[in-house]
Amino acid sequence: MRTPLAFAALLLLTAPAFAAPTQAQKDEFYAVCMGIAQNDTLCSCKADAAMTLIDERMMGYVIAGMKGGAVGEPDDVAGARARYLQESNRACGLNY
Repeated sequence: MRTPLAFAALLLLTAPAFAAPTQAQKDEFYAVCMGIAQNDTLCSCKADAAMTLIDERMMGYVIAGMKGGAVGEPDDVAGARARYLQESNRACGLNY
């Protein structure tokens, strides 16, 4: 019989690892943001926050959403993207 601790360790060993966003993604995020907001302070802050709040996969969905295209994100991503927006707004001193 497996203990809960052994089961948790097994899950950690078999769960897929999510990579941090790449520098190229950060650069693209910043460029898209500047095209929208033209605010270096805001776009720099949001790009920095994205690097710590989301993973590489999520960054792709966030950038696609910023570009205004159909994102087609799965349900797990939609919820995580909403949390990211809330957390990054808070980190950057935005009150909305």
